[in-house]
Order: sequence, then C-alpha cells, then structure tokens
Amino acid sequence: MRSRREMKVGTEQTALTEAIAAVRRAHAAKLMLCDRLEAIADSLPGGLDRRECLLAARALGPAMIKVHRFEEQHVYPHFAARLLQSAEARKTIARLKSEHCEDEGYAAELRDTLRATARRGRAENPETLGFMLRGFFGALRRHIAFERDHVMAQVAPDCEARD
Repeated sequence: MRSRREMKVGTEQTALTEAIAAVRRAHAAKLMLCDRLEAIADSLPGGLDRRECLLAARALGPAMIKVHRFEEQHVYPHFAARLLQSAEARKTIARLKSEHCEDEGYAAELRDTLRATARRGRAENPETLGFMLRGFFGALRRHIAFERDHVMAQVAPDCEARD
C-alpha cells in the first residue's frame, strides 16, 4: 500500500505530465496558426482567401487566452520550483506573462482586422496587414521557442522535445 506522500507525489507528477502534454499540443496549434497567418501575409495583396482570414481570426480568440492562463498556472510554477524560486526564474516568468498580455492585445486587434478583411474580400491596406501579420507570428514563434527551449526543458528535462 502506498503512503499518502507517495500518492500525492504520483498525482502531482501525473498532473505535470498532463500539463506538459497540453502545452505541447497548444504550441503545435499556435505554430499551425503562425503558418496560416504567414500564408495570408504571403497572399497579399491579390490572393486573399476570406475563409482563411476567418479561421485565423477564430484561432486568435479566447482559446489563446485560456492557453496562456493554463501555462501560467500549471507550468510556470514548476519552472520556478526547478530554479529554486530564483530571481532569474521570477524575471523570466514576469517577462513571459508580459508577452502573453502583449500577444493577447495584438491578437484582438489582428482578429478584428482579419474579420473586416474577410467581410470586404480584400485588405484595406495590404502593406499594413502584412506588417501586422508578420510582426505577430514572428513574436509568437519566438515566444514558443523560448518556452520550449528554456521553460519546458527545465520542467521536463527527461522528455525529448516533440515540437
């Protein structure tokens, strides 16, 4: 029979393993979104696909915020613990949370722009839309790479990267 401590540690490890898997799935979905946004940017000015704009806009919605809160609540505390609650860990987490806020604000603006573009069937200003898209997916890819290479590597050092 297992002790309470062994059961608690086992339950915590299972929860962490599930959280890591969820974050990896979210990273894969975000990278697919980046690819979709890049394809839209590449199609400008003349080859705009209204359906792709709407699908991308939908992906920039509340699900992104939900993923960010999940990472902050279920993964970042393990990262801080692995680094013994160091000042470096606190600074890194603060930076990542700040990036989440910036990404969410930028995503909302981009979502509205993509919806309006889909309604019109063309970009009002293709250069501006292209700049917005490239700025967003570039920053998102960098954020994911950092989380994968630094946060996830600390939280799950025995798991090989699956991104």
